[in-house]
Amino acid sequence: MSGKYSKHSPEFKLEAVRLANESGKPIIEIAADLGIRREQLHKWRREINAKKSDTSSASGSSGGKITSQDEEIRRLRQELRIAREERDILKKATAFFAKAS
Repeated sequence: MSGKYSKHSPEFKLEAVRLANESGKPIIEIAADLGIRREQLHKWRREINAKKSDTSSASGSSGGKITSQDEEIRRLRQELRIAREERDILKKATAFFAKAS
């Protein structure tokens, strides 16, 4: 990052950890996609997994099962991420070819 401290929302942290846990991609790649350091993602993962184990033992949760709605949200977020990446590539290509003209 640019050396500035940036505070990420709890939702961002949860989504980043969920991606790291479920995507099958290397953590370093996920961290780069999100614009954070790999170490930060590892730290968030440890913190969130520790909280989950504390609350699941206390509340008797469903064992972390993913519902169909959660799965759809994950799929849609992944599609959105890909669409944003494609959009950014097209913006850069447009700017490049506009300069060439």
